[in-house]
Amino acid sequence: MKRLALFLALLTTPAMAEVAAINCVGALQLEDDVYSIPFARGSARIGDAARSPLAAVVEALAADRSRVACVLGHAGQEGGATTSIRLAAERARAVATALAGLGVSRDRLRTEARSAQFSPRVRAETPPSRTVTVVVLPAAGPEPAPAPTPAPAPAPAATPAPSLAPEPAPAPDAAPPPARAP
Repeated sequence: MKRLALFLALLTTPAMAEVAAINCVGALQLEDDVYSIPFARGSARIGDAARSPLAAVVEALAADRSRVACVLGHAGQEGGATTSIRLAAERARAVATALAGLGVSRDRLRTEARSAQFSPRVRAETPPSRTVTVVVLPAAGPEPAPAPTPAPAPAPAATPAPSLAPEPAPAPDAAPPPARAP
């Protein structure tokens, strides 16, 4: 019963903040506005080498307020799958926190942890477990205009109702035609 009460309480509680959906699927295939933040092995602490790429990310996001960024923490296989994913997530959060500290709104950032099994970039990089990739996504186009509402179809023309009374015989115009002689 307590579980049900807790569930109902959670259902009726409004969300703290609505964050716009940011889709990072395929972000690593983009080539423009992709920045790599280096990390020391086994660490989620941002070093001095991160200053330049972080500044470039802030500049790209400040240039167009409609753009958003994917902050993708990468991890190799050091320490096992759980440990490496945790490290990748910590790195991504550290970069997002640094960007927020530099003035980027958190609702413009999406953090994700990536592992070597699912990230071709991690498999190709040397060393794979020492980066966070920040991809500033292209600006979304303008909102499409709503489709015009079609005008209502004209009502069919009214046809007269059939009359139940017989039609009257046509009135004679003039005298009947003369009869022919035999």
